[in-house]
Amino acid sequence: MEIPFHKPYTDAEDINGVVGAIRSGWLTMGPQTIEFEQRFRKSVGAAQAVAVNSCTAAMHLALKAFNLQPGDEVIIPAMTFTATGEVVRYFNAVPVIVDVDKETHNILPEEIEKHITPKTRAIIPVHFGGQPADMNEILKITKKHHLKVLEDAAHCYPSFYQNKPIGCWGDITAFSFYATKTIACGEGGMATTENEQYATDMRVQRLHGISHDAWKRYSKEGSWYYEVIDAGYKYNMTDIQAALGLSQLDKAEKMWQLRSGVAQRYHEAFSSSPLIRIPLIKPDRQTSWHLYVIKLEIEKLKIGRNEFIDKLTQRNIKTSVHFIPLYRHPYYHKNFPVDWKKMKNSEWLYERIISLPIYPGMSDPEITFVIENVLEIARNHA
Repeated sequence: MEIPFHKPYTDAEDINGVVGAIRSGWLTMGPQTIEFEQRFRKSVGAAQAVAVNSCTAAMHLALKAFNLQPGDEVIIPAMTFTATGEVVRYFNAVPVIVDVDKETHNILPEEIEKHITPKTRAIIPVHFGGQPADMNEILKITKKHHLKVLEDAAHCYPSFYQNKPIGCWGDITAFSFYATKTIACGEGGMATTENEQYATDMRVQRLHGISHDAWKRYSKEGSWYYEVIDAGYKYNMTDIQAALGLSQLDKAEKMWQLRSGVAQRYHEAFSSSPLIRIPLIKPDRQTSWHLYVIKLEIEKLKIGRNEFIDKLTQRNIKTSVHFIPLYRHPYYHKNFPVDWKKMKNSEWLYERIISLPIYPGMSDPEITFVIENVLEIARNHA
């Protein structure tokens, strides 16, 4: 048996949706993109939604809407993908990398407070694996210091914090529809916000800085005339991607239930093992279960995390590591060095974490195969 780390969950409805978009003759951003924005906006309870071609683009446009300037500082967690830091660098601003919670892998509010300076302009909390960060505490800090909040919700659909969806907590929230995400368009992203001006700015910026919806130029209500009011970007979503997104949105709840079922099987199997820690989900929030990350009790094992992964690979089980701490990567280490010894939780996590396969459509035999092999490798090397 071979278990991939991820397998997209697509069906006839997805195929028909994409085929319908192609047959419509409208391939780039158009009516399906607008419909996707509206339906997604309503699903997370946000006033505005702006579809773009990636979560990275959504975060870039968000920081531009915040008017981030060269030399400004933005506080981000260590356990994240490089996109969280690279968008800060697009402005020649400074990513300030801080430590995370040992259990949730989310940014620590006390670390945010500790690293605020007169140059701090924004915070980017990353909702790790789909579990929301401590938004109440974060919002209290940002309100006190007059800072902006951009939520990196790349892992987060559907996720809830205190019974309220992620998507309407911070100033702007950025979602991902990359191929491995909980709603998959191949590529794609969405920015949601309560602020109409932010949304207007992002809509202008996503398509070359054109003053009104350029896609309407070729529709019945459109006009040939337009004005370029800024040097914008080519960040728009296409109707082909949006058609897939709409179909995926229709079954998002079903896909969440399927991922939750896999997580529950893992919980039941690993919770009694003294060699493995299962993810901790705080009681006032719901995770999307984009990731299922175990922590090895390496003090009780004769092999390290890397060798453990190698042994799973030898048994045809593909896994991953989320994440290599950002400050360990050469670019960040060279340009924004931090003392690794002060990153106690991130370093502790990095030695232990393994992301196991979790995807809708994962069969019972596949789940059992992963469980049995993880437990067997752990027992054999205890």
